[in-house]
Amino acid sequence: MTTPAHRPPPDVRVHRQPGDGWVECACGHRHWGLNGAAGLLLWRSGPAGTEIVLQHRALWSHHGGTWGLPGGAITDGESPRAGAVREAAEEAGLPTAAVRLRADRTLVHPDWSYTTVLAEAVAPVQPAVTDPESLEVRWAGLEELDHLELLPAFADALPELRTMLRRLVLVVDAANVVGSRPDGWWRDRRGATARLRDHLAHLAREGVAASAVGLPGTSWLPDVVLVTEGAARGVPAVDGVSVVSADGSGDDALVTVVRRLMGDPANDVVVTTADRELVARVEDLGARAVGPRVVRH
Repeated sequence: MTTPAHRPPPDVRVHRQPGDGWVECACGHRHWGLNGAAGLLLWRSGPAGTEIVLQHRALWSHHGGTWGLPGGAITDGESPRAGAVREAAEEAGLPTAAVRLRADRTLVHPDWSYTTVLAEAVAPVQPAVTDPESLEVRWAGLEELDHLELLPAFADALPELRTMLRRLVLVVDAANVVGSRPDGWWRDRRGATARLRDHLAHLAREGVAASAVGLPGTSWLPDVVLVTEGAARGVPAVDGVSVVSADGSGDDALVTVVRRLMGDPANDVVVTTADRELVARVEDLGARAVGPRVVRH
């Protein structure tokens, strides 16, 4: 019989929902979340460098007393991104409106998966303990992580996650991308550009594969800047896609946009074009370039 002194602390988790439960995985370990689990890595640029929100886990929890990310089980029918945001709101009081999703990284086991969703704080955020699953929740500088006892899985993922604390900005050469496919675009250049814009808005919402843009992790949700010229000028912006209409040379306008964006070290600027001369110009500024296929609808 288990004595009181050796009985594990009670599970006082309050957010009981479909999806809660342990999975006995073929990897030899058990994991929390019948549908998998997800956590939110929220970052911001602080006065002394990048800071992230950390959760000091309650002693009764799995690996209690360690530091990790707010997160938990994904409920039935919920996406990992939605689950991470919901769990962060429940456990750390992080307001959804202040969170801009930037990327994700999924660790896949034989019978379970864990998705780390990386997000930027785009408004002032003061994290707080909002349920019994945390001892403390606070902003921490990256240099502090070397002096804290981290949740083992978080410690294992941290080297790659550190490289993902940035935002992807796609700068799209509209004329080059539209012209890369012979689908009759020349009959309605403006309409073809509008269709490209709408597809880019979908990519901004749903994400692009990390491998397609040469980045770590699984997928990235980019900020998108569409540069138009000539007959396509005046195509309006939509949510997720800003539009720059060139008064003259589209290439010159795109280079000006890239130069401005490169002034923020948190931006990873990727230009989509097959124009070799333009590629050389933006690479001279420190940006990278990929072909039109990455964003073509």
